[in-house]
Amino acid sequence: MTDLRIGAIGCGYWGPNLIRNFVEIPGANVIVVSDLQVEPMNRMRQRFPQIEHAVRDYREMFDMDLDAVVIATPPATHHAIARDCLEHGLHVLVEKPITLNSEDAIDLIRVAEAANRILMVGHTFEYNPAVRALKQMIQNGELGDIYYIDAIRASLGLFQTKANVIWDLAPHDISILRYLLGADPVSVSTHASSCVQEGIADVAYTTLTFPNNVLAHIRSSWLDPSKQRRITVVGSKKMVIYDDVEPLEKVKIYDKGVKAIRHTDTFGEFSFAYHYGDVVSPYIRFEEPLRVQCQHFLDCINEGKRPRTDGLNGLRVVQVVEAAQQSLHLGGQAIAVSTNGHPQSQPEAEKELVHA
Repeated sequence: MTDLRIGAIGCGYWGPNLIRNFVEIPGANVIVVSDLQVEPMNRMRQRFPQIEHAVRDYREMFDMDLDAVVIATPPATHHAIARDCLEHGLHVLVEKPITLNSEDAIDLIRVAEAANRILMVGHTFEYNPAVRALKQMIQNGELGDIYYIDAIRASLGLFQTKANVIWDLAPHDISILRYLLGADPVSVSTHASSCVQEGIADVAYTTLTFPNNVLAHIRSSWLDPSKQRRITVVGSKKMVIYDDVEPLEKVKIYDKGVKAIRHTDTFGEFSFAYHYGDVVSPYIRFEEPLRVQCQHFLDCINEGKRPRTDGLNGLRVVQVVEAAQQSLHLGGQAIAVSTNGHPQSQPEAEKELVHA
């Protein structure tokens, strides 16, 4: 089997990480990189001399006999670039969010199906071994019934000027929550504040209600003194903290819990039985999540299988973010999440998908 010929569009913040992985993975050959700026392209070619071409206009790639492209450009450009590439017969891996509205995501799904091409979105944390281990704990009942999940994604920066913190950071945690619980949220409520730039939210608090009354909360912030990437899962039997910033023990299982017990001598009163057990950090074999994701993209192309984070996966995350954005516009009102089209809300709210 010959190596797949890959083009990389976008050499800025995240693009170099994708390029590095595809260069290093056997079975892939990065032929060309593209960026509107010459300097980042030159850096990539200096770092990886095997890259043959660098072009400012990605459309020049269409004459280079490529198999696939990976897109790491600003989210507002995702739809147009991905659609163009799919229509030219290329498999597409596009960074999150797949688009900035559900109609564009649906359009990409339809174009990919019509062209019989792979469309995959970069929800990298679904390929994280620690997150996969956490999902297994939930699935096999080790934690008991899930009561609630708390997610924090915060640091100082990187501030954006064309998208708020909800569109920038929340897709990561929304994709993780959907993956862990195997379901879409029923409703979403969001409050946020614009501290640094007027009109662009830089800190947001999003509450999601999932089936079986499972509550989840996401704090997204560009304005925090420390980098935090943490998810806490509280179950009826055990509790777990997944800390992506932790260098070694990323998952810790707390054998703790509480039960309400009715008093036998006083009708209608309760006491509480607290359980304190060990704290265990299981061994989880580390694999770079981005490497796993890139390898999965190549496998899907070679084997003709549907990606774990396909276009529909990307669409569902966008629909939740839309609901969160519209809730923010309506002052924190709970918005029902529609998995068919736009969330249910006032039409004028749909105009404010990015700026808040």
